[in-house]
Order: sequence, then structure tokens, then C-alpha cells
Amino acid sequence: MLKRMAGPRERCMYCLDSHATDIEHFWPKAPYPERMFVWLNLLLSCAECGRFKGERFPLDGRAPLLVDPTVEDPWQFLDFEPRTGIVMARYDDVAGQQEPKGVATVDLLQLNQREALSHGYLRTYSRLRAAVEGSLTTGVLDASRLLHGLRAADDHGLLGWCFSERGAQEAPFKDLRARHRQVWDHCVNEIARG
Repeated sequence: MLKRMAGPRERCMYCLDSHATDIEHFWPKAPYPERMFVWLNLLLSCAECGRFKGERFPLDGRAPLLVDPTVEDPWQFLDFEPRTGIVMARYDDVAGQQEPKGVATVDLLQLNQREALSHGYLRTYSRLRAAVEGSLTTGVLDASRLLHGLRAADDHGLLGWCFSERGAQEAPFKDLRARHRQVWDHCVNEIARG
């Protein structure tokens, strides 16, 4: 079941980069022993994310500040910089600050400091861009076929960002949205469903 949740490539559920080799307790075992064997508390994780997280678990009152990838869309709290490949906390224009869950997640897992992780995100982003650019050059788009190709190319869970408001500002996603709105909407809806 955990392998199915982590996807066919069995990637770490936190960084989506490394192969998931460890079972991680979202709520740490020592301070929360009552959650130790709760199924929804178990995640597949890479050794690096598990090491960074350890027993650390920031809370806002009683609510976790770490993004829970099993029930939350990480892109609600995180942002991606397509020129550098760095994942950072998302800026909330209404609140005038970075998303607190994004800040805690990035800091705890060091998502913005891991060079290999950024390189992996850049490679995936390049493949996703190329797939959309290739589809746009044909002029006739099949939404299901495009989405299938994009999912096959998405080794790092970037589709949610690419088809978000922020990703829609970047070419070629901006062009896809402007020129093929039905295809764009289909992709957005299917990505949201998982």
C-alpha cells in the first residue's frame, strides 16, 4: 500500500527525488507513541529526508507545520523556481508572507539546499516543457495523450506546480493555457484527482 501511495517509481513522499527505502513516521515515534502503528502515519521516505526530519516535528498549536503529502497538495505551500530548480516556500500574497507550512517543510527537509535535488527537478521540468512544446507544435492536441506523456515524464511531482497559477505564467504552459483552454482544464482536473 505504501508503495502504491509513493507511485510506480517508489519515490520518497517528501522530496520525490530519491528512491524510497525507509518507512518514516510522519508524527515521530518517541513523542507520539500512540501514532506509531497508525497506518496513515507511515510514509515511504528516502534516507536523506528521514535523517533531516528525524524526531523534529514543528507544530502550529496542535497542527503539524510539515506538509503531509498523503492528504495535502504540497504545491499549496511550496513553490518551484524553474530557472534554478530550487523548491521554496510559497509566498501568500493575501497574508503578505511565505506559507508557514512551506517554510517549515523547506527548512526541515532542506529542500532549498540540496544541489542534487535541484538538478533532478530541473531535468524533470525540462522534460515536461519539451512534452508540452512538442504537443503545441503539432497544433492538434489530445488531452489524454498529452497528460499520459506528462505523467510518464514527471519523476519529481512537478505537474501540480506546472498546472498551477504560478506554473501557468511560464512558457510553454502559458501558451497551452491560452491556446488550448479545454486541454489545459482537462489536465488541471485530472492532476487534481491524482
